[in-house]
Amino acid sequence: MTKKRVMIIAGEPSGDMQASHLVKSLRAINNHIEIFGVGGEKMKQSGVEIVYDIGGLAVVGFVEVIKHLRTFKKLFERLCSLLETKKPDAVVLVDYPGFNLRFARYAKSKNIPVIYYISPQVWAWGKDRLFEIKKYVDKMIVVFGFEEELYKDFGIKAGFVGHPFLDIVRPGRKKEELIRALHLSHHSAKISLFPGSREKEIECHLPVMLEACRLIKEKLPDAEFILSRCKEMDRAIYNKIISSSKIKPHSLENSPYDVMEISDMVIVSSGSATLETAIMEKPMVIIYKTSMITWLLARSMVKIPDIGLVNVVAGKRIVPELIQFDANAVKIAKECLEILNDKKRQENIKRELKKVKEKLGEQGAAERAAHIIQKFISSR
Repeated sequence: MTKKRVMIIAGEPSGDMQASHLVKSLRAINNHIEIFGVGGEKMKQSGVEIVYDIGGLAVVGFVEVIKHLRTFKKLFERLCSLLETKKPDAVVLVDYPGFNLRFARYAKSKNIPVIYYISPQVWAWGKDRLFEIKKYVDKMIVVFGFEEELYKDFGIKAGFVGHPFLDIVRPGRKKEELIRALHLSHHSAKISLFPGSREKEIECHLPVMLEACRLIKEKLPDAEFILSRCKEMDRAIYNKIISSSKIKPHSLENSPYDVMEISDMVIVSSGSATLETAIMEKPMVIIYKTSMITWLLARSMVKIPDIGLVNVVAGKRIVPELIQFDANAVKIAKECLEILNDKKRQENIKRELKKVKEKLGEQGAAERAAHIIQKFISSR
């Protein structure tokens, strides 16, 4: 098999994880393929030559991005140079649209094919980006069925491969084992906290989550709380916030599905974690807070009524969303208590979450995506 070379760009931890699965699948098809690009530890472990580590790239919000413009400019220039020297057979972009769509334009100007895996959320931010994608992307590989229809209606080549979370979202330990390990009660209401994977998200979300837990504890004295921590995040960030709270949650590091497994209710930052929670079929309350400037800009740009991915996939609001000013302790506690005290509502939410899971397709997304990419570069 002729040796091929691929550049792959993933700018944040979630993309690093999905790209690593994609790379493993590509290597299973063609073990002679050379892959280099931007990513993190997971991509490195899968055999990617990392030319730039994503450590400083996972920023969120318009203001935060502006602060890092010099970093993004240097990275862009370095990747442009690598296109000239390494001359890859294709560029594979993974999510991270602000940077990746700009780079797609440059790659196309050099007649290098561009494949996009895990689509920008054009359905949320309006359809202006569709014009860019049509001009600069040769193939969209999408993880939501409705995205395939959207792109094809716009004349863009797209293929739905299913959602990669279906292959990885499963607990590593049984519920009883986890309860014993964390010294939890078998009979308590167990509420888990997923404040996000970025430092700014944790600083915005964890304090209000803990205060909501304090209010819940007043109504449900036996309630217990579990914090899901990211291994990549400095523990001091969590500890500083927890030290000033009356609630001292149990915690697990890099075991999100174990945390979900033992939960009766999940308070989760809007993002991919809402889909993971849906696959686990756990009732949830979605929250999100950001800087005022970012919020005002986003509010003027977002074109859909709900921002939680689980609600977007469902096509309706099936779990509560509390965004910005509504993401306060009183409202979060109220929503959680109403669900915890209503068994019928809990069962209805679980039924709707099961439907969402079914809409995500079948397992094997990375393998199907890898076959599309291999077929594409083999034809060149």
